[in-house]
Amino acid sequence: MIICTNKMEYPLRTQCQRVQKQVMVNGEKERVSLLFTKAPVSRGSVDAVSQQMASHPQYLESFLRTQHYILHMDGPLPLPYRHYIAIMAAARHHCNYLVYLHSAQFLRVGGDPLWLQGLEVAPPRLRLLNHINKVLAHQPWLTACSHIQSLLKSGEQCWSLAELVQAVVILAHCHSLCSFVFGSDTDSDFASLSKSPNGTPPTFCPFDAANGNTNVPQSLAAPSEHITRRRSLDSSCDMVCLKERIQKSQEEREKREERLLQTQTLQQTDMEEEEEMICFSDPSRFITDPDFCYQEFTRREEDHFQVFRVQDYSWEDHGFSLVNRLYSDIGHLLDDRFRSVTTLPSLHSPDLKRAIWNYIHCVLGIRYDDYDYGEVNQLLERDLKLYIKAVTCFPDATKTPVCPLSWALLKPSERIHVNLLIMEARLQAELLYALRAITQYMIA
Repeated sequence: MIICTNKMEYPLRTQCQRVQKQVMVNGEKERVSLLFTKAPVSRGSVDAVSQQMASHPQYLESFLRTQHYILHMDGPLPLPYRHYIAIMAAARHHCNYLVYLHSAQFLRVGGDPLWLQGLEVAPPRLRLLNHINKVLAHQPWLTACSHIQSLLKSGEQCWSLAELVQAVVILAHCHSLCSFVFGSDTDSDFASLSKSPNGTPPTFCPFDAANGNTNVPQSLAAPSEHITRRRSLDSSCDMVCLKERIQKSQEEREKREERLLQTQTLQQTDMEEEEEMICFSDPSRFITDPDFCYQEFTRREEDHFQVFRVQDYSWEDHGFSLVNRLYSDIGHLLDDRFRSVTTLPSLHSPDLKRAIWNYIHCVLGIRYDDYDYGEVNQLLERDLKLYIKAVTCFPDATKTPVCPLSWALLKPSERIHVNLLIMEARLQAELLYALRAITQYMIA
């Protein structure tokens, strides 16, 4: 994936600038088409998340730029580590879509396929992230300075501060993206393909179905009020050919598995075949302590939970500068996402958007002293609050969240906007807890 911006240098920057000059400012159709040429693709097929976000091209551009930077651009972590961390994060919410996507990308960047057999065979350094991964995913208020210290002082397996910051950003990015995937129902169609009648993974990967189809579908180039979820298999695909391909893959599967046991590395010519077999790794393989999940944030005396007050540690005054200093430029990219999602043209009033944002932070233990929380109950109907909390705190349990009745008259783009607000508010909340713990470690 290549994202061309004025702030970054890319081999095709000049060419992209020429294309961008041809796009009229008010031509949303043209802008969406251009964004899809830059969207993350797998074998040429536009991914489902980008299709959902296409109704908000301004935000989509910011999202793709950030995602590309943390997963593919310069940074302290090697590429296989980045995608494996993304797998660990998505697995906490049993998000098949993201686990399969990053499993395939993990292999393409040279990751060891044996690691996909489960967390127990991953390098010890990656396994050390397991605790902070589950805490950030489910109960981020438990993130403590001691967690940071244990990672930075683990002998031969210790992490550097720069590595840990990038890892935390990837974890928070993928956790929050899980909320969007489930909230927009992106995972449901994909999950059905990952199951076969006998309970074993199929031997083909839906990312291969497009077979190099890089054209943007007409329905995506011009978003309508009846945008439907992308099916993992192209509707124009010849079913006869597909069945023949599946049958052929099944015959070759045993040979591939035998070869996999004999060697720990794969030749580049065999990489794509192995991707088809392994990209359907069961998310549960990467989870320990599966019963650890979201619990109501309370201030019960026996738990000693303290409310995170933004006046004491905020993104603008503290988190932004710290993360930008330890992981160059990521602060600017993240800040652009936060600003973009809250300033998108929308039928939702600024007060409503702020109520959604602050409510999400509230259920995660973050409070604003200068905000009247009575507005939350005034502006958010009960069914909308239940939906927001479900998608934010336990998206994997909801699977297909019940949309509020009040959404019946909303445009699809307005519904997506709410899911984007949920994702970004959750992302910022996790980052605040992690960065505060890192700050406490640095000044201790």
